[in-house]
Amino acid sequence: MAFRNLLTEDRGAVRVVTLNRPEKLNALNRATLAELHLAFDQAAADDAVRVIVLTGAGDKAFVAGADISELAEQTPVQARELSRFGQQLMSKIETLGKPVIGRINGYCLGGGMELAMACHLRIASEKARFGQPEVNLGLIPGFGGTQRLLRLAGRTATLGLCLTGLQIDAAHAHRLGIVNSVVDHDELEGEVMKLAETLAGLAPQALRGVIDAVVVGGESALPVGLEFETQAFAVAFATEDMREGTSAFLARRKPEFRGR
Repeated sequence: MAFRNLLTEDRGAVRVVTLNRPEKLNALNRATLAELHLAFDQAAADDAVRVIVLTGAGDKAFVAGADISELAEQTPVQARELSRFGQQLMSKIETLGKPVIGRINGYCLGGGMELAMACHLRIASEKARFGQPEVNLGLIPGFGGTQRLLRLAGRTATLGLCLTGLQIDAAHAHRLGIVNSVVDHDELEGEVMKLAETLAGLAPQALRGVIDAVVVGGESALPVGLEFETQAFAVAFATEDMREGTSAFLARRKPEFRGR
């Protein structure tokens, strides 16, 4: 289907999903959240898609936050439902089972930072800026920002960013563990696609096992998480890709993983 606020493009086994509201700095409104839900449902169901790259249109913003004109009209009941709708999207991305890479090309604020933190990997332009500025509007993060930032960067950084609403640059975000790496702005797309194509060439079931073990098992007590890992490890031995990977290694050739 054609989206109003998104662009999608398949580059081999990599699907690029672009938030396409550059005039609004790709701000998230409810319609855009709904389209993202559908886009990720489609990517999850399509076996030809092995990796998803998520980014924003233009050079200024990944996503500069929620659409304030829409937020200003919300009642408390509507705000609760909007929060749940946004959190459901972030959890869907996080548990998709296929690697999702955030290509962060500019402002990554508020709901945009929450969207980025739901991705499995985040590569940022040197020009990117990060922050949870909701307190400046008399609000708090509502799409999981307090919880995912806490898990990525720890209590001190989370309270510092969420209580002050201050923005930080990409280098600072990297030091805090919010992004995996920072690259020159002009090299961002090439570096992200190189990473995406590398991941797309690996065994999909193995990637899913890693994601599940970290995202799901990592939220459990250590003994439970270790058992989760053991079960995922065992399941990998039932796949054709595991046989292909070990056979290729022993034969000193490149494996051809088929997702089975």
